[in-house]
Amino acid sequence: MPEVQDIFVKYGTSYRKNHKLPLHISKAMSSIQDCRTSALGGHVEVCEECGTTDISYNSCRNRHCPKCQTLTKERWIHQQKSNLLNVKYFHVVFTIPDALNSIAFQNQKIVYDILFKAAAETLTELALDKKYLGATLGFTSILHTWGQNLMHHPHIHCIIPGGGLNNLGKWVHSRKKFFMPVKVLSRKFRGKFLYYFKKANLEFHGQQRYLSDPLDFNAFLTPLYQKEWVVYCKSPFKDAAGIVEYLGRYTHRVAISNRRILSLENGQIRFKWRDYRDNSKWKVMTISAEEFIRRFLIHILPPRFMKIRHYGFLGNRNKATKLKVCKELTHTPTIPEAIISTIQLIQRITGKDISKCRCCGSDKLSRYSYFGKSPPAISQIA
Repeated sequence: MPEVQDIFVKYGTSYRKNHKLPLHISKAMSSIQDCRTSALGGHVEVCEECGTTDISYNSCRNRHCPKCQTLTKERWIHQQKSNLLNVKYFHVVFTIPDALNSIAFQNQKIVYDILFKAAAETLTELALDKKYLGATLGFTSILHTWGQNLMHHPHIHCIIPGGGLNNLGKWVHSRKKFFMPVKVLSRKFRGKFLYYFKKANLEFHGQQRYLSDPLDFNAFLTPLYQKEWVVYCKSPFKDAAGIVEYLGRYTHRVAISNRRILSLENGQIRFKWRDYRDNSKWKVMTISAEEFIRRFLIHILPPRFMKIRHYGFLGNRNKATKLKVCKELTHTPTIPEAIISTIQLIQRITGKDISKCRCCGSDKLSRYSYFGKSPPAISQIA
C-alpha cells in the first residue's frame, strides 16, 4: 500500500519546482519525505548473545507526519488520564461557513486563533448563565482543518465534562442531554466569531483582493449574519474510560492516514473517504498526485501554533487547584501520573518488547547511534 511519503518521494521534487512554498511547509514536506530513511540517520542494535543485528532509521517527529503520530498520541493520552473526571462527557463541534475558508487559508494563524477564542468564549459564557448551567466549565479544544476529501474545512472539536464548578465551590451536573440548546450555541458562536473577524488585521490576495475595500468586506459579511452556522453535539460518553481512546482519535490525527490511500499509479492517487452528506458512505476518490500534494499541504499549520488547548478548570493555571476540587466533588479517584518509557509505550501498541532480542529473547543489546546515510560496519562497532 502506498503512503504519503511515497507520493512526496515520487512527485515532491516536481511540485517544488512548480510552486513556491513557505519555509515551514517546505520543511514539513522534507521531514515527511525523509522519515525513517537513511537521510535522518539511525541506530544499530547488536545482541551480545546471538549476534543478531538490527538497523533502524530515525523518525522525523513532525506533527503532520502520518508515521509519527501513533507514539505521540499514546503518550499524550497517558498524560491526560489523570485529568479525567468520573462524569459523562460531551463532544461539541464548531464549524465556520465555507465562504470563509479561503480567507482563513490566507490568514491561518489569525483566523484559527479567532476560531479557538470564539468557541471557548461561547461555551464559557453560556455555561456561566444559570439558565443553562450556572457553573465554570473545563474543556479541551482541538483544531482540525480538513474534511474527508482533504479540502480546507476548519473546525474545532471540544471535549467537555458534563458539569462544572459554581460560585459556591460545588459541582453542578449538566442535563442528560447537553446543557444548552445547539441553536443558542450556534448563534452565540456566530456573533463572537464575526465580531473578532471584523476587528482582525486580515490580508486578502487573489480573488479575495476586492475585500480590502471596507464596503465590499461588510457586504460580504452581511449574509453570514443571517446564515445558521453548523454547531452540533454528539451523544455523551457514559464514563471517562470511553473518552480516553476517543480523545486520541482527534488530538493527533493528520489530514489523511496512510491506510486510506489505496493506490499510486500513472500519477493518480486513489483514496477512501467518507461522504457525510450521503449517509456517511465510504467512497473512493481519484485525483492527480499534484492535487493530492496541494490538498495535503493546505493543512500544515503555522510554526509553533498550538492545535490543542485547555480551558477553565483544565487550564494550566487551574489544574493544580480547581481540578483537584472537581475530582473530590465527582468522587474521582486520584491516580498519580506514572512516567511511562518509550519502550513501554511501543510494547503497549505493538505487543513487542523491543528491549529484548527478536531472535533469542536476550536483553543484552548494545545500541549505537549514527548519522549519515550508511550505518557503520559491524567490525567498526566492535
